[in-house]
Amino acid sequence: MAALALKQISYKYKKADKDVLKSVSCHFSGGEMAAIIGPSGSGKTTLLSILAGLDEPGAGSIEMDGKDVLGMDRDLWRRREVSVIFQSFQLFPLLTVLENASFPMELNGVPKKEAREQAKRYLELVGIAPEKFKRFPANLSGGEQQRTAIARSLASGAKILLADEPTGNLDSENTKNIISIFSRLAHEMGYCVVVVTHDPKIADLSDAVWQMEDGTLAYHEK
Repeated sequence: MAALALKQISYKYKKADKDVLKSVSCHFSGGEMAAIIGPSGSGKTTLLSILAGLDEPGAGSIEMDGKDVLGMDRDLWRRREVSVIFQSFQLFPLLTVLENASFPMELNGVPKKEAREQAKRYLELVGIAPEKFKRFPANLSGGEQQRTAIARSLASGAKILLADEPTGNLDSENTKNIISIFSRLAHEMGYCVVVVTHDPKIADLSDAVWQMEDGTLAYHEK
């Protein structure tokens, strides 16, 4: 199971004097769902962007199973090792549900027919019924769009799932469904799930909680 370790990560925006992240050290384990909580502007999303390979820290190191992440090709890192689930879903509006879910596999060279069959299994795993496969994202509820986004993340083959406020646009019932899916992926399928959230329900149900405050991160005792 994939595991991430961050050591003394620091980051500041260009032309800014203040560090957004200040010597952040933490670890995230496969088979667990971890939550990163904290006020807006504390550095949570910046940390997630660094984990996703979208930004590079000014100092520090990141290891996956003992391997240096920052020395890897960041495009391959995002395509194969880590997948990001956004609050706004980020589905392709002109692709069907099935096409959205199969896209990462086709991008990685999986034949179209095989990719579609695997995508169907991922969609069913997250509770999308077959009659929805040919619909476009605009014809889905918010909860269905988020579940489709999760299925697309699974289709990438990545075992590290990063979620940025994944329930921010959802009602309480859909929030429960998404938390249940994340928990099952971690506990039953060995994924390393890291969720940035303001939602106390996600924090309460996570295996580990980290508190971000003014660019520093500390383990939060539950």
